[in-house]
Amino acid sequence: MTREEFEELVSEALDRIPPELTRLMDNVAVFVEDEPPADDPELLGLYEGTPLTDRGEWYAGVLPDRITIYRGPTLRMCASREDVVAETEITVVHEVAHHFGIDDDRLHALGYG
Repeated sequence: MTREEFEELVSEALDRIPPELTRLMDNVAVFVEDEPPADDPELLGLYEGTPLTDRGEWYAGVLPDRITIYRGPTLRMCASREDVVAETEITVVHEVAHHFGIDDDRLHALGYG
């Protein structure tokens, strides 16, 4: 799968998030990169920033939070295009949930492990 095709899958996964939630997303940018950091080669996605639930009056003038979705590990773990589509959606939702302050334990319980 080309990078452009994978970027389109990420975009489509973002589009499937309900509008009432995407309207609440604030100061966050989503990126696609080919490979994760060398110290975590199987990482599918990463959220870096301050979750909405942790922001207070002090939160102003900061760089956007960053969600990165990694193409390489996703393609390596999936056997078919359908698997890539499903895994990409799960990963996007998982990282967006971190932006909303939802932790890994809760995400795993909801099936977004």
